[in-house]
Amino acid sequence: MKVRVGFGYDMHRLTEGRELWLGGVRVDHEKGLEGHSDADVLIHAICDALLGAANLRDIGYHFPDTEARYENVASTTLLRKTMHLLNEQGYRLGNIDATVCAERPRLNPFVPTMKEKLAETMGVDPSAISIKATTSEAMGFVGREEGMAAYVVALIYQ
Repeated sequence: MKVRVGFGYDMHRLTEGRELWLGGVRVDHEKGLEGHSDADVLIHAICDALLGAANLRDIGYHFPDTEARYENVASTTLLRKTMHLLNEQGYRLGNIDATVCAERPRLNPFVPTMKEKLAETMGVDPSAISIKATTSEAMGFVGREEGMAAYVVALIYQ
């Protein structure tokens, strides 16, 4: 069995007038994340971790922000397509370990719903997905509530 590990990182600026989407779930907040798609920072980091593990480049290569068809697209669509790319190469998901950094809102209440939505989107058991939420203790761009970041490690096997 061939086992591979990938790491993903993403960040987006918080802005008014946008919905906040994390892990494919709409989170009630006065600001949303700025981006070409729905700017779901968690899913973008997951895609990068999966693509990196499979040596398939990155999310920007496959879903460039210069293409109109990806404007305001739900990131769950990008994740489904990423899983398809992995499956074409004979890879399956072992597990995902993710951390979302946000000062506000409190994300822990949304974690179970995010896990279910991601598992459904990826076609895996929810037990294969770990999501943790943390703050930056009021430090840096996350602490100043200028944006959010996500870190993800993915294990895949062939």
